[in-house]
Amino acid sequence: MLDDSRLEESSVVANNAMNRERGLDGVNSYTRELGFHPLKTLALGQAWLDLCCGSGRALIEASRQGTYTLVGVDLVDHFASAEGPTLITASLSAWQPTPPTRAFDLITCVHGLHYIGDKLGLLTRIASWLAPGGLFAGHLDLANVKTPKPFRPSRFGLEYDARRHLVKMRGPRRLGFPFQYVGADASAGPNYTGQPAVDSHYKAQSSL
Repeated sequence: MLDDSRLEESSVVANNAMNRERGLDGVNSYTRELGFHPLKTLALGQAWLDLCCGSGRALIEASRQGTYTLVGVDLVDHFASAEGPTLITASLSAWQPTPPTRAFDLITCVHGLHYIGDKLGLLTRIASWLAPGGLFAGHLDLANVKTPKPFRPSRFGLEYDARRHLVKMRGPRRLGFPFQYVGADASAGPNYTGQPAVDSHYKAQSSL
């Protein structure tokens, strides 16, 4: 098992094949991967947070199509441009919006959760970052979530599209996952994407 710092140094998390250059529209795009156009969920002036944003290309393209508050976070500083959205280099194991009360109308994580250690912990934090009625959508392979019993998103009020491996939720909300994070396994091998992914291991909370 790896802790967050060792996990983020692993070759699996350093993989740049998944989301580095994905754009907003077209064949290799957020619209294709999510099944909806991100900007069609937003009114002008609303806020979109993209986690594991890669080069930030989708947000940069969005900034040219209207006035929105656009924020991207990625572990690696390989951003395509310094203009348009706010692009932040940070670990999602610790990153928080500034100020902490800041809320977003749309949060996305396109193929990013595959490389996160505490996936359920990040989902819990994301739920608290959503504005009233705000939407989160991100890819999650349930096979990479190792809980004492098979993890079922619907049990916790999450919507899950098994064909797209896409988890969604409206917020803000409090997620009560009854699990304690144990650590990550970067040797899990490829998941449904064909790329190596990270298994996240949990045990039942000691109070249960």
